[in-house]
Amino acid sequence: MSDPATNPPPAEGEERTSDASSTDETVAVVQAQEDEPNFTPITKDFGFLPIPKHLRHDPKHPAYFGLLLNATFGFAGTFVLANLYYCQPLLIQFSHTFNVSYDTVSRIPTLVQVGYAVGLLLISTLGDLVRRRPLIIMLVFICASLSIGLSFTTNFAVFQALCFLIGVFTVVPQILLPLAADLAPPERRATALSIVLSGLLLGILLARVLAGVIAQFVSWRVVYYLAFSVQYVVCVWLYLVLPDYPAKNKGATYFGLLWGMAKFAVTEPQLVQAVLISIPSAACYTNFWVTLTFLLGGPPYNYSTLVIGLFGLVGMVGVGLAPPLGRLIDSLVPWFASVIACVAYILTHVIMVGADGINVAAVVIVCIGIDVFRQMVQVSLTTAVFSLDPAARSRMNAIILISLFIGQIMGTAVGSEVYTQHGWRPAAALNLAWSGLMLFVVLARGPHVSRYTWVGWEGGLEVRKSKVTAQKRRDEEAGASDIQQRGDEKHALEAKQSVREEKDLQDATTVGMQEVKISETSEGEKQGEDQPPMVEVATLSAE
Repeated sequence: MSDPATNPPPAEGEERTSDASSTDETVAVVQAQEDEPNFTPITKDFGFLPIPKHLRHDPKHPAYFGLLLNATFGFAGTFVLANLYYCQPLLIQFSHTFNVSYDTVSRIPTLVQVGYAVGLLLISTLGDLVRRRPLIIMLVFICASLSIGLSFTTNFAVFQALCFLIGVFTVVPQILLPLAADLAPPERRATALSIVLSGLLLGILLARVLAGVIAQFVSWRVVYYLAFSVQYVVCVWLYLVLPDYPAKNKGATYFGLLWGMAKFAVTEPQLVQAVLISIPSAACYTNFWVTLTFLLGGPPYNYSTLVIGLFGLVGMVGVGLAPPLGRLIDSLVPWFASVIACVAYILTHVIMVGADGINVAAVVIVCIGIDVFRQMVQVSLTTAVFSLDPAARSRMNAIILISLFIGQIMGTAVGSEVYTQHGWRPAAALNLAWSGLMLFVVLARGPHVSRYTWVGWEGGLEVRKSKVTAQKRRDEEAGASDIQQRGDEKHALEAKQSVREEKDLQDATTVGMQEVKISETSEGEKQGEDQPPMVEVATLSAE
């Protein structure tokens, strides 16, 4: 199938057609509503805000997920996720403005991240319960409004509370990610996810660099002026382009979804494998970027804070490589993409162990490698997990994000301790060990095992997704053919039995009629013997 990002949408009134590989589990909700004879599209958000007619859900003409909408998801994620990272370069300015110590002001990033974890658990799961268009628009509006409070407040306690709340509501990217998986064609799902994830990476880099540069020349409050202005623009843009999509899990309850998420975390081998890979992956990433400041600020480099900050721009390479990496993952079975990424991750950390404190070129290579291959791991894992249960994508994504959060805490705490106590090389060796653990977990469960197999290999080693999809299609067609053949044989036997029974009935009827005739003939003969012949009677009368 051609790329949905480049092909034009179908004409008005024309139904979209696709090959069998595009008939995926993601259409289950839409198909269920299409089967409803009296389906009526929702025309208003929040009960009063009209939905543009071309964005209303229509089962017969599903939303077209092209490059513009995919990029919109990515940029929305960029400017919303940036809320979590604006504060990091501004801590010194915060301490001066609010007249608090560095130790006190250092709690702000922690408050934001804790709020984000709470939002992942309690809010992002709503993506499996309610319509996501109004949910996303509402969350962006709340984040923008909270940014107004951050830009104007003069009370440090209020500032801390607002930081926590903005972390709670900054879960829009984690609702957009499963929605992109629902809207994108299956053969382009990894590409769509990689574009959204690259937007999140861009948000992290942009927030740190932009906040640092602005605060260097003007007040830190200008950062939040810009933040709420951009987010209000994003809110309006999403209202104009974000298609409506039906709610999933009708009849479910919020607490039922939370309980279901807890069950998924211990009953889905693919999801558990993704969690066990995501934790050391995030730990490696955070350990590297936290200790990089110490490495570049000390001998032999002795770089200034500005130069160290510019190293974050190297991560832009990962953003640029997102689309080709997504297409590569789309062409492979996700397991093989994970293996490739884990091996490359290990090689990156080998370079880190060998030369990170010797030559700055090694540092640049490691910066690029960690960004690119971590993103590749994340996209491949997310693609595989999202194929398990379309109705639970938001909850499964929340579980993966919580595992990343755990990994970040582990990388920050353990990595910083190892670096300060033992130096850059042991800290790099720790990353190498974690990346080796990632590969071990991937290899423990083969690429084609059944859904509920925890450890082992089965089903061969076919690498190309198209071959696997084609084989599954052939197996399904063969199964359907066998069922039809068995059904035809059954019908033939039933018809033959019916003919036999009809023939037996006819034979029985014929025999019965013959017996009746014989009986009538016998009675007639008997009556003839009892009566004298008419000729003899006539003769006697004459005499």
